[in-house]
Amino acid sequence: MTDQTPPLEGAPLIKPSTTDHPLYESVVDACRTVFDPEIPVNIYDLGLVYTVEINGEGDVNIVMTLTAPGCPVAGEMPGWVTDAVEALPGVKSVQVQMTFDPPWGMNMMSDEARLELGFM
Repeated sequence: MTDQTPPLEGAPLIKPSTTDHPLYESVVDACRTVFDPEIPVNIYDLGLVYTVEINGEGDVNIVMTLTAPGCPVAGEMPGWVTDAVEALPGVKSVQVQMTFDPPWGMNMMSDEARLELGFM
């Protein structure tokens, strides 16, 4: 028998990022250099990057999604993100996890992305 604790009511579906780490902004900027080839907006502003966790040793864990599970670059996108972030000074290692829970929605886009795509 396994003990599965249900999520706390009101708990966020997306784990918070380590925004107070000195590398956080650089990692976000690196993510902004990666684009979904079908949409002319970077993956961060599209809302595809859910969580950026950085520990004290410079290990970066990124949880991200795709606009759709059948995205043609699903196998390549994590590598693009890894390559972009790994190049940063101070980053020791990068792990990119894909998730589809919660599924991506247009409401996850930044205002900049909405403006770029003509939704504002």
